[in-house]
Amino acid sequence: MSSTEAPFGGTPELCESYEACARETRRFWLPLWTAGEVLPAAVRPHLRAVHGFAVRTDRIADEGAPAERAGRIARWRADTLAEVRSGRSDHPLRRAFVDTVRRWDLDRAVLAEFLDAIQADCVRPPAFDTFADQRRYLRGVSGTVFELSTPLLEPRGPEASRLASLLGEAGQLADIFEDLPIDLAAGRCYLPGSDLRRLGLDVADLRRGEPREALDALVGFQLDRWRELLDQAAPAAGMVAPANQPFLHTLLLGAQLHFDEVTLLRARVLVDGLEPLTPTGTARRQAPRELGPVPDHVAVIMDGNRRWAELRGLSAVEGHHAGERAAMRLVNAALRLGIRHLSVYAFSTENWDRSGEELAALFDSMADGITRGVEWLHELGVRVRWCGRRDRIDPSLAAALAVVESMTSDNDVLSLTLCLDYGGRDELVTAARALAAEAAAGTLRPEDIGPADIARNLYTPGLPDVDLLIRTSGEQRISNFLPWQLAYAEFVFQPVPWPDFGLRHLLDAVAEYAGRQRRFGGGVPGPARAPEPAQAE
Repeated sequence: MSSTEAPFGGTPELCESYEACARETRRFWLPLWTAGEVLPAAVRPHLRAVHGFAVRTDRIADEGAPAERAGRIARWRADTLAEVRSGRSDHPLRRAFVDTVRRWDLDRAVLAEFLDAIQADCVRPPAFDTFADQRRYLRGVSGTVFELSTPLLEPRGPEASRLASLLGEAGQLADIFEDLPIDLAAGRCYLPGSDLRRLGLDVADLRRGEPREALDALVGFQLDRWRELLDQAAPAAGMVAPANQPFLHTLLLGAQLHFDEVTLLRARVLVDGLEPLTPTGTARRQAPRELGPVPDHVAVIMDGNRRWAELRGLSAVEGHHAGERAAMRLVNAALRLGIRHLSVYAFSTENWDRSGEELAALFDSMADGITRGVEWLHELGVRVRWCGRRDRIDPSLAAALAVVESMTSDNDVLSLTLCLDYGGRDELVTAARALAAEAAAGTLRPEDIGPADIARNLYTPGLPDVDLLIRTSGEQRISNFLPWQLAYAEFVFQPVPWPDFGLRHLLDAVAEYAGRQRRFGGGVPGPARAPEPAQAE
């Protein structure tokens, strides 16, 4: 079916069924519903038909009297498969699902695999002895849903469905961590038993949250496997039609944000679980007490997008998309750690020597990313500022930046400075010219010029000195980045390419910063600087 066709037609009952699927998805699977908002209108109702059906199936298996669940899910399974074969359904929700399966010729074997997995989970408690057992569950209850719906996204290449299934598995791991305390209290453990035995743990230890060191190690096992799933699934976002890629990018970012949250909580996730990562919920979270002092202003040189893509056989554009997800993860991580100012090197004055094709794709990607992320940033309380030349950037990107600057201008939780078409020497030359003009006009005597005068003429006046500079991808130079503000910064260079940078890397850098003695040119260590509020101008 072509994505240019009408999403559905026919009877009012069929239209109402599609709307019922959308309501089901929005009520019980909000992150997926929200991500679906970026899809083309012709695709969106069909994808929500699949998701609404999956949600209702899971609810039938989980809700109501336990003794009745097995019978209900067995009837639901049999009725669904019979209706798909006949092409007709009178059920108010399944009607749309059957219509979508038939129109798009979705894989009925994958549908049966999903129904079998849900039915098996309903009739017996989970008992995963190994990670391979856990993977079969992840694949059955979620990977199948993502594979089933891949044809709706117009896949490009034979690997698209398999990688989309891996993304579904990674998302299901996030769901497991969200519900851990509830499941453990009910006697259900979705973690591999072999991991518990390896550490001398039982389910009672998980419910109690002790011993902490062993439980941290247990969560660490899950994180290592989760990270591998995310790494394998990442290329899926570029293997569908361009109009549908933002949907998968959004889902991948959501799974990565959940991963970062578990990285921060470690064993505490067993007792506390995960709050849904809604913007306002994230903004209210406090930094963990055991973190200790954190830098007030962190600057990051985001290096390695193209090398990351090349190692995976992907295009440079896909590397930049992955870098954008890492940038959003960085913002979330900075908020979680209590960092007040964050500056990122998004595009330098030297980057103009890249091909016109790559630049056009990069600017389009940046503009789309900013447009999609502006409400998220605003609700988080992030103030966004543009630091750099404003006369050469693509108009669509400049317009997107102007909108996000205006919308977030009164926010004060985190100040995010995007250094775009930025060069440190250009910035200092611009400041010098402004001061020379003041001197020529007689409003400023040359002998009175001081550091404050230079600072007020920089691209972003009021930007505080950088406390910690992080550069990724193993390079060890500042590359013309914020030379004035870096005068007393601590430098941390990390080998990981930028798209792989996550909260754990920021934690490592902050820990290294906290262990250093900052003398600021004196003979004794300087005191920790009190955090400064993000200032509005």
